[in-house]
Amino acid sequence: MEVWFLAAALFLAASGAAFDVFTRRIPNQLTYGGIIIGMVFWYAMAGWRGLGMAVLGTLVGGGIFLLFYVVRAMGAGDVKLMAAVGSIAGPRKSIETVFACAIAGGLMAIGYMLYHHRIRGTLANVGELLQFHVRHGAKSHPEINLSNPTAIRMPYGVAIATGCLYSFCMALLKR
Repeated sequence: MEVWFLAAALFLAASGAAFDVFTRRIPNQLTYGGIIIGMVFWYAMAGWRGLGMAVLGTLVGGGIFLLFYVVRAMGAGDVKLMAAVGSIAGPRKSIETVFACAIAGGLMAIGYMLYHHRIRGTLANVGELLQFHVRHGAKSHPEINLSNPTAIRMPYGVAIATGCLYSFCMALLKR
């Protein structure tokens, strides 16, 4: 049954990635609809305990990404998409998917950095961000954030879909 839930999460994430690539937005109808679908799926399969699993998956998936939104390193659509994936995939698979998303997102960021010839500037910004967050905690950096018009934005929905694809493939291999 886990494979079917992950297939649904992958479909949702791939849809979100397509919107993110082509419009730079992930629609609320998709994300909120995904959260509701996850809750309905889990409730239908396991009753109130299942509903609790969907809620916990939503909190795990969205909660981890919420930290990056708070410091203006990620858009709200990405947070809501991962919350919807978590609702469908459940808490255990949400953790696996978040780690896979982080790896995919890191590789995408390296690719963007190389493609845009911003190696030195990006590395300097990473050092500045680390120093800033050590001194000020989870606050948004006044210059190095998504509000900065010179910031390169990447469609993180693609990384989320890649993380879902990883979790789906791992579940298939375990069958």
